[in-house]
Amino acid sequence: MFRSRSTFFISTIAFVILVAGMATAYLAPKVATPSNEAHKAEPGNPETHEGIVLSADEIRRAGIKIEHIETKEYTTALAAFGTIGPNRNGFARVSAPVAGRLVKIAVDVGAQVQAGALLAVLESPELAEARTGYLQNQTELELARLNLERAQKLSTDGSIAQKDLLRTRSDYERARAALSASEARLATLGVAGAAPDGTSPALLAVNAPLAGTVVERTAVLGEYAQAYQALFTVADLSTVWVETNLYDRDLAQVVVGAPASITVSAYPGQRFAGKVTYVGNILDKDTRTAVARVEVANSDGRLRPGLFANVDIETALHRAALRVPENAVVLLQGQMTVFVADDDAFEPRPVEVGDRQNGMVVVTSGLEPGDRVVVSGVYALKARLLKSQIGDSH
Repeated sequence: MFRSRSTFFISTIAFVILVAGMATAYLAPKVATPSNEAHKAEPGNPETHEGIVLSADEIRRAGIKIEHIETKEYTTALAAFGTIGPNRNGFARVSAPVAGRLVKIAVDVGAQVQAGALLAVLESPELAEARTGYLQNQTELELARLNLERAQKLSTDGSIAQKDLLRTRSDYERARAALSASEARLATLGVAGAAPDGTSPALLAVNAPLAGTVVERTAVLGEYAQAYQALFTVADLSTVWVETNLYDRDLAQVVVGAPASITVSAYPGQRFAGKVTYVGNILDKDTRTAVARVEVANSDGRLRPGLFANVDIETALHRAALRVPENAVVLLQGQMTVFVADDDAFEPRPVEVGDRQNGMVVVTSGLEPGDRVVVSGVYALKARLLKSQIGDSH
């Protein structure tokens, strides 16, 4: 019986020692082997505790560019929303000064025309009457002039009564006044007194008043058009106007001549430079806004009237801040992030951002003056980081 109790006691102690050993082994800290450390430190491999390590060749192939950032003053911008329209100083609705039937249409919508180019031909009885009356008045004036010269010669010899000379002179003055009236009528119509050789006096050429693009046409061949009815619209679209509304609280910040830029959804990522050419003097009583106009060059014709635009107008206010290009900031795991370079390592660093203007973004926290920030090739670094994280998860 004594032997059995001793055996049980020894067995219990052995079991306790075994359990203690297993617990110690489980709780002991794991030490990375030299081979693992060497693997993590290899250039081009995966993320280290300092970031992503790349060789010089990998940096070149990824197109990575780095810039030192410093606190600098910048001009603040006022963001607004506007609509693109034609430059009204190069815009014309073309009509005929007389009623008539359209017998020829020379251009269609979209045509590029020069000033004076033929747009259409109109056949007008009113014009024919005006031209015929002008020619008749010319003939009557010439006859009255000859009669007056003859009467003056006869009056010198006493062969004609004074009253007849006065009557002849009166006829001449009436004829001259009638011709002046015909000339004034034709000048009002903007046509010459005589029709071009070989053409009917009823035909009127409708010409472009300026160089530009035919953006609208209502003229229909064979249709009878009324006087001053719009037949075509011609616009010079080499520049366009972007009109926006400014609240009264912002008016003091915007001046004529201030630089501005616009973006449109049709061309994402592209900015078009312009300047403020007009700020309204009257506020809308309901919206408490005034119209502001930005003129933008449009030599390639991409900015079409009617497009909506986001407008950034530089103001007179200046601020100092750290700013980086917009494409230097990426969204990583729900956090705005930039990559900061340290030799050949690139550390993803969370940041908070503020105002965006002209392709630059203000960094309010997360960076310090003198940091070397990746401004090109950021998405290549992001892809490599995500790939390494996926590999680690497996």
